[in-house]
Amino acid sequence: MSDFLIIGGGVIGMLTALQLADAGQHVTIIERGTCGKEASWAGGGIVSPLYPWRYAPPISQLSRWSEGAYPTLALRLLEETGIDPEYRQKGLLYLNVDDEERALGWARQVGKPLVQVDADFVHQKEPDVAITHENALWMPTLGSVRNPRLGQALRAKLLTMPRVTLQEHCEMHDFLRRDGVVVGVNTSQGAFEAGRLVVCGGAWSAKLLPTLDVHLPVRPVKGQMIAYQTPPGLVQRVVLKDGRYVIPRSDGLLLVGSTLEEAGFDKTTDAEALASLKQSAERIVPALASCPVAYHWAGLRPGSPDGIPFIGALPEQPNVFVNAGHYRNGLVLAPASTHLLADQLLGREPLIDPAPFLPTRAHLGG
Repeated sequence: MSDFLIIGGGVIGMLTALQLADAGQHVTIIERGTCGKEASWAGGGIVSPLYPWRYAPPISQLSRWSEGAYPTLALRLLEETGIDPEYRQKGLLYLNVDDEERALGWARQVGKPLVQVDADFVHQKEPDVAITHENALWMPTLGSVRNPRLGQALRAKLLTMPRVTLQEHCEMHDFLRRDGVVVGVNTSQGAFEAGRLVVCGGAWSAKLLPTLDVHLPVRPVKGQMIAYQTPPGLVQRVVLKDGRYVIPRSDGLLLVGSTLEEAGFDKTTDAEALASLKQSAERIVPALASCPVAYHWAGLRPGSPDGIPFIGALPEQPNVFVNAGHYRNGLVLAPASTHLLADQLLGREPLIDPAPFLPTRAHLGG
């Protein structure tokens, strides 16, 4: 029997397992597909909320800690697995921001480098980016990670750890109880037991919990993205304009995102979203009009009230924990949110105040 049973093998679940195994615990991950192939694979990989000054302070606290952790995490995974998560720290250009003063005030308050720059500066940094307003904002410290490779590297690392077991293509059916206490789960591959359980099922988390009389307000929010195959170096930095962004990869792949759709668990793509994303991309980088769209896909974000994730023990189920509801910021917050949960699981001093994230009965509508 494992010390911990993690339900869900995305980046949140895998990072939780990594931290627990590093601390000497035995961990089993239950994943209905292949680890790292859902929302963790489908996102863009910007290591910051898109407009961080528009988020509640708890999100800012988690994101700032995570941003500082990513360089070390990426280097560790590269050295230990040979798979490069491609952490790139080349800054972000914000175009057409309508609340610049708020943004600059936020940056001063949290000690973040964010400055107003002119069109010449933008052109110097990114000659192929179109700027239609005189001013822009520049955050030089922001980075991005190639999230599919981050998932691959985490999975490869966990497979080498003797204290970690990955049970992939293993669908959970319900919770296993003994004398009224949750002790494990029944799955398509049989029963698995552990001292404590952690639900990290992303957009599917709410579907796993009703049998415990827990109604987690987490819902799927579809996001469609596209990617162009461009000459390497066409764009070097993340560029954000009117809520849409382009994210360059080292091999010239250029991601563009994303839509926000309330469509349940539907992950189909459509021509309307494709046209909208192409239009946004070409407004940022006009040269993309002559480049082919190489990929078009959709993923499901775990939406939650105010985008604040639920992190901690469930009410009346002290041995069942949850880490879900990160909305658009799963990759952004993953290192910090998993560290905060591991602190609770291992009885350590918490990274930050856990109170804003606890899934209390009031938070769950009970």
